[in-house]
Amino acid sequence: MHLLIPFAAPLPDTGHPARPAGSAGLPALPALPELPNLQRLFGRLAEAERDEADVQSPSPPHERALARAWGWRGAAGCLPFAARAAQADGIDTGELAWGLLTPAHWHLGTDQVSLVDPDSLALDEAASRALLDAVRPLFEGEGWALHYGAPLRWYAAHDSLAGLATASLDRVIGRNVDAWLGTDPAARRIRRLQSEVQMLLYTQALNDDRQAQGLPSINSFWLSGCGRAQPAAGPSPEVDDRLRGPALAGDPPAWAQAWQALDAGPLATLDEAAARGRPVQLTLCGERAWARYATAAGGPLRRLRQRWSAPRAAAVLAAL
Repeated sequence: MHLLIPFAAPLPDTGHPARPAGSAGLPALPALPELPNLQRLFGRLAEAERDEADVQSPSPPHERALARAWGWRGAAGCLPFAARAAQADGIDTGELAWGLLTPAHWHLGTDQVSLVDPDSLALDEAASRALLDAVRPLFEGEGWALHYGAPLRWYAAHDSLAGLATASLDRVIGRNVDAWLGTDPAARRIRRLQSEVQMLLYTQALNDDRQAQGLPSINSFWLSGCGRAQPAAGPSPEVDDRLRGPALAGDPPAWAQAWQALDAGPLATLDEAAARGRPVQLTLCGERAWARYATAAGGPLRRLRQRWSAPRAAAVLAAL
């Protein structure tokens, strides 16, 4: 059993390049509630692997941890999540380089442009397909191939996407997009396409209808997960992302409740398996780092020492 939990650590309120002090964005989340099963797991498991990077890394820790589990190769921001998702949506990715195009609403604030969580846009299939068809000529005119996957998943194939570092959507939601757009020549071409798409979508009657219904317009897109498909060389962890929504929304009570539900559900199951001697793994991912914990090796005495010296859950998560 291997459980991976993204957004496990409280997010800082300041010190992030895309989230300067006093700006709109993600507030600090509260101290952890009591999590007895997680605490017991730290008495049964030992840290087996850890990866740290700056918060400016375009790949958040949970994506880096998944790439590690699958045996993927690639620098930060160059992990082919788009090709993997496209395959899951039934698209033959072949040898092409793919990127995920997420239809989005860029919110113009007083001092920054931020990306609204696409899950809040209430975009249905008919509207999504209509918008994709509207922007298709802009891409296909430059040799890109576009494919529909789902209302919030459009896919693009183009040679320039091989090796193009892009920021994960999870890095950008609620934050200043300028900090994540990139400056290399390929990224500048994407920025030009974003500008052209924004101008085109501004004229769409569909967006007028959405605004009349009190819904945000679809006025841009975000490109992420670029690269050629890679096979998974290892088993996939079970990902429980129930903390993601509250964390990105900056909803402290919901985040704390989600942690309590995690502790009472999947973590209780994991703890029970570990208590019975089954091999288990737990990967916890924060804003900077991920750490994988595995069943402690050694005899009864070593396991007893591990239990007595187990770190406090709050301290472990604060270090992520």
